[in-house]
Amino acid sequence: MSTTVNPGNRPTGYLPEGADINRNIAARRLRGKVWQAFFLSSLIIGLLALATLLYTIVDDSFGYIAVQTKIDPEKLSDRPLEELSKEELIEILRANISPGLFRRFDRDEPFSERSKESVLQLIEERVIGREVVAAYKLTESLLERDRIEATVRERFPRAELEFHSWINREFLTRPMSSSPILAGVGNAILGSLWVIAITMLLAIPIGILGGVYLEEYASDTWYYRLIETNINNLAGVPSIIYGILGLAVFVRALEALTSGATFGVTDSNGRTILSAGLTMALLVLPLMIINAREAIRAVPQSIRQASYGLGATKWQTVWHHVLPNALPGILTGTILSMSRAMGETAPLIVVGASTFVVFFPDSVFDKFTVIPIQIYNWTQQPGAQFRSIAAAAIIVLLVTLLLLNATAILLRNRFKRSY
Repeated sequence: MSTTVNPGNRPTGYLPEGADINRNIAARRLRGKVWQAFFLSSLIIGLLALATLLYTIVDDSFGYIAVQTKIDPEKLSDRPLEELSKEELIEILRANISPGLFRRFDRDEPFSERSKESVLQLIEERVIGREVVAAYKLTESLLERDRIEATVRERFPRAELEFHSWINREFLTRPMSSSPILAGVGNAILGSLWVIAITMLLAIPIGILGGVYLEEYASDTWYYRLIETNINNLAGVPSIIYGILGLAVFVRALEALTSGATFGVTDSNGRTILSAGLTMALLVLPLMIINAREAIRAVPQSIRQASYGLGATKWQTVWHHVLPNALPGILTGTILSMSRAMGETAPLIVVGASTFVVFFPDSVFDKFTVIPIQIYNWTQQPGAQFRSIAAAAIIVLLVTLLLLNATAILLRNRFKRSY
């Protein structure tokens, strides 16, 4: 019987003896330590990248700003503007802007229908005219305060220096504005929640039902293998392709439905929240099906066999035993899909998300914007203040994602079962 010699000139099945045993063990331990060092290095690089990202975002979100106003608010009234009634604010606005501009505001939205906050925002924008003439990062605000004060006194003698947090209640509740200090992400947060709600409403049931059929009912035939291959490939298709598909199908071909014209809505087109939600549902559907199949496949066969042994039908087995045991895995897939849909920008730009929206959407047939679009828009602006509000919006997006994911994780742990 011949022996096979490997590249190390040792026959196959060779076992070290004597001193070779110690050298063999030492060599294997060395290789193990080298790989452990690679694993640890990868973890450290990842943590450093994450820490750098968080530091950059936080550094831009807080710091000193130099604010300059056209008119001192104390000259408009002997009381704080926030304590005045809506009628008093309207009179202040009328007295400090041109009659033509006042009539234009009234045509855009009658003052009788405007809220007190809306009138107050007009006064801040058109009368007081607060403008951030300089913004500083958190690090230099903490370490170089004297230099900053001297610079502001020299370059902006009328400006006031104040420490500012770009993340505040007004930032979370206000709509877009051309002035950074008056801009907010309130309508972008609402737009993101509208789009995610429609996406999950469609993708979760269709993804789970499709996964159940392919895993429990479909036979091993060539056309089901073809479907499976295509679903796996669709999960890796670039998101911009889904945007083009959504533009062709939902915005143009189904415009009568997605614009709301079928239901009597006349002031909209197909570039609506509904089109965006349908497009994002297509984007995450392959992920939902793949994750649902993997979760269902992980349920032990013994559970199915026990159910069949007691006389249960296939549907009863799936409904009462397979799906409850697969639910934690399905929820994990839902978390991943939701996170991807929340952070996508390219398909929404193609579908028609607006970069400047000053109203809050109140139906699925409204125009919309989302947080990633706002971040993209602000990062394209030249002023340093826009970078600061973009960093603040990134924190809002991360917190929103963490809250949504935490909810899904709690549900997953609630339904988790051990075998």
